[in-house]
Amino acid sequence: MANGRRVWLCFTDRSHGDLRISADPAELGPRRAKLADGPWTWLRQVHGDSVVIVSRVGEGAGQPADAAVTRQVGPILAVHSADCATVALWSGDGVVGAAHAGWRGLRAGVLERTVDAMVALGARQVAGLVGPCIHPGCYAFGPQDLADLVEHFGPAVAARTVDGRPALDLVAAVEAALGRCEVPLDRSFTRCTGCDPATFSHRARGDRGRQALLVRVEDDLEGDD
Repeated sequence: MANGRRVWLCFTDRSHGDLRISADPAELGPRRAKLADGPWTWLRQVHGDSVVIVSRVGEGAGQPADAAVTRQVGPILAVHSADCATVALWSGDGVVGAAHAGWRGLRAGVLERTVDAMVALGARQVAGLVGPCIHPGCYAFGPQDLADLVEHFGPAVAARTVDGRPALDLVAAVEAALGRCEVPLDRSFTRCTGCDPATFSHRARGDRGRQALLVRVEDDLEGDD
């Protein structure tokens, strides 16, 4: 990253504990501090397309939104999920974003709005990385809603579950949404929350717990030597 900066990001799982925002504060605080010390910009996720612009550490915490972006060093951007996709976005210009992308948010344009907000902060050549989320083999989906998403994103989002029912390929929908913004997506960190017991899944196991995606811009001290 330019200007002596680097991006730090983390996709958590069960091994990091339950990070849902409604967890007991006495337990949640230490779990957060162990991962990234300092105030988090966490969101009251509403499956929409609102994006919070963060200019200082902790700004925007608790706002109803599904994404946050910053070009500042220090703010910890956090989004949470059990089956929805979490997407990290960054550019070499020192702008980063974190987005919570369930099917409703994707349909509403949350990823496109997040990229737009990053570009407004000076980002060029944005790239994305998708974390753990439910994959089509475990994600039976209503035919009417699936047809609407196929019309919106294309046929690649339609799939089948392991037992042959209509399913949504959530990662393909993320890729299609970002493709409209010419943003490449790295799939190498994604795994199925429905299949993988090391992750939380509301749909597959009824879990109350949530994992998180954390993104922060840091000073690259090694680059200053």
